[in-house]
Amino acid sequence: MKKLLFCLMAMMSVMTITAQSVYDYSVKDDAGKDVSLADYKGKVLLIVNTATKCGFTPQYKELEALYEKYRKQGLEILDFPCNQFGEQAPGTIAEIHKFCTANFDIKFPQFDKIDVNGANAHPLYTYLKSQREFGGFDLNDKIGKLLDDMFRKQDANYDKTPDIKWNFTKFLVSRDGRIINRYEPTAKNESIEADIEMELNPVLSAIMGRRSVRKYLDKVVEHEKLEIITRAGINAPSAVNRQQWQIRVVEDQKLMAEYRNMFMGAPNIICVCTPKNETEYNAGLMSENIMIAAQSMGLGTVCLGGPVRAINADEKYKPLLDRLDIPDNYKLSYIIAIGYPAEQPKAKPRDASKVKFIK
Repeated sequence: MKKLLFCLMAMMSVMTITAQSVYDYSVKDDAGKDVSLADYKGKVLLIVNTATKCGFTPQYKELEALYEKYRKQGLEILDFPCNQFGEQAPGTIAEIHKFCTANFDIKFPQFDKIDVNGANAHPLYTYLKSQREFGGFDLNDKIGKLLDDMFRKQDANYDKTPDIKWNFTKFLVSRDGRIINRYEPTAKNESIEADIEMELNPVLSAIMGRRSVRKYLDKVVEHEKLEIITRAGINAPSAVNRQQWQIRVVEDQKLMAEYRNMFMGAPNIICVCTPKNETEYNAGLMSENIMIAAQSMGLGTVCLGGPVRAINADEKYKPLLDRLDIPDNYKLSYIIAIGYPAEQPKAKPRDASKVKFIK
């Protein structure tokens, strides 16, 4: 029996590791019926573990306000009651739902009670925690400081594990299933709402979702998509509209096969050339347009500097330069690898302190 249980746990672990997005999971609704989260593809999701007897329970009102404000734009809030924190979610799911509708008039879907930590944690939450670790309580918040002190007394290193720490922890999921952010229960509603607005806006979502991709599927990008992406590129601004760039899109797979290792294994590259002895700023703006457009079409990109330096400096790459047919008064400035991503890199921290508002 122990051997069978070990095998089952190992299988669940493998399933969680190999999952690519929240859409790989199914959950039970408040009637006990299986619901595939793939049904929510194309929606922005806010997934939250809740409790009806918690000091944070009034957040139901804030959640419902968000839902009413943004549901028509594509927001769904998925509520998973959990009784693991101070046994503050007692009763059946039917009783919990009755309480929430009577007291907060919630209209977003509630699902069956689950565990979010431990051996019986729902695989969805195992996956969510693997994508976004504990972010820390807001120590400037009175309750956040209280929670930190409480957990620190129990375990000095409690903040080093990704476990859910308390009720009303939230995960924001993009329209294509990426885990965008994790919010501890002390997170300010204004911050969560700002992130939701950015995800609901397709332009901002593409900007925020772009990552440098260094692993690609063995699938060539369709010519039609490359045309659209480069058209978006050349619509970037340039000084006095001089459009100081030349673009070379390599689709020749024999040529790519010869040099692919230089380009992270990408099936295609976009080479951006600029006039010699002139600024590259304009081409930089154009390149950013290309990468954002690619992101919006489900493609990955990475801007490569090393290969550019090697190609420009080493005579052995002259055959490649000849194929690119770059005008004599231009130089190769940027190479953008592009293809269907075989990875979903996590966002790296951005330093908001570098932004100063002069009022």
